[in-house]
Amino acid sequence: MDFRTDLAVERRDVFRKINKISQEIPGIESEEKQISDTIHVYNVRVKDDEGAKAIQKPIGNYVTIDVRKMRNITNDEKDKISFTISSELQQLIKGLINPKDEILVVGLGNLYSTPDSLGPKVIQSVDVTRHIFKYLPQYVNENDREVSAISPGVLGSTGIETQEILKGIVDNVKPKLIIAIDSLASKSVERISSSVQISDTGIIPGAGVGNTRMELSESTLGVPVIALGIPTVVESAVLVNDCLDLLIGKLQDEAKSNVFLNQLKEQDNYSTIKDVLVPQDYNMIVTPKEIDELIENMKDVVARGINMSL
Repeated sequence: MDFRTDLAVERRDVFRKINKISQEIPGIESEEKQISDTIHVYNVRVKDDEGAKAIQKPIGNYVTIDVRKMRNITNDEKDKISFTISSELQQLIKGLINPKDEILVVGLGNLYSTPDSLGPKVIQSVDVTRHIFKYLPQYVNENDREVSAISPGVLGSTGIETQEILKGIVDNVKPKLIIAIDSLASKSVERISSSVQISDTGIIPGAGVGNTRMELSESTLGVPVIALGIPTVVESAVLVNDCLDLLIGKLQDEAKSNVFLNQLKEQDNYSTIKDVLVPQDYNMIVTPKEIDELIENMKDVVARGINMSL
């Protein structure tokens, strides 16, 4: 599957479409639940190597929270999204560490590049408590846990791989778990700043846009890594493919019946479109014009969800 997306649910759907599979993929379990009219949760579990090979994602759990009409949601809906993030995050945390174990929250990305600024901006709103435990223990509540946070920057600014920075922090601070927040790539325009993926398999920063960095996972850092990300970009080929589907749909509505258009709409044209765009250097990574506002919305929602869960 030669396309750029960090979302397990998208990889599962595309694999089923390409291979014309109506049932679940061997090695994969999935379930869906509706939280409200605008919030859906998809849980994809990769059980074994067969499932991992099929969708090219490591064995583990992948929770995708889809939020429709994100641009127009109310404050009440924001609260529901934060609560949903908190609930799903708590379930993963419970399976990995004890209630009082210390957690390190990491904001991946570049603060000065808007589509890549989600992680650093979330960190600014995370409730850190480690210093309170150390210097003001009399103010610690019974249900609090030690939380520290860092935004390590990007390789181009620091000259240091994020994995190297985090390895030093883990060795000295000794958190029992890392929550890494990052901007992701999607294969659907609809999911831009409208989906949240939470997984317990770690993360490879930059993988979704072809700028792969060193892996952040339990095998490389020595502690479990939960990745929480939101898609902020798509490829030009994805955008053209989605627009083509919309155009075909409009022509079908007007023509009522057209065998060629029906066949064209049923197949995935992404690879063909990409083959045309790549030689011309037109397969850019694109983001919506209102990405600033969307990032601010999702930053608040994610930070609130993390604070509630910890």
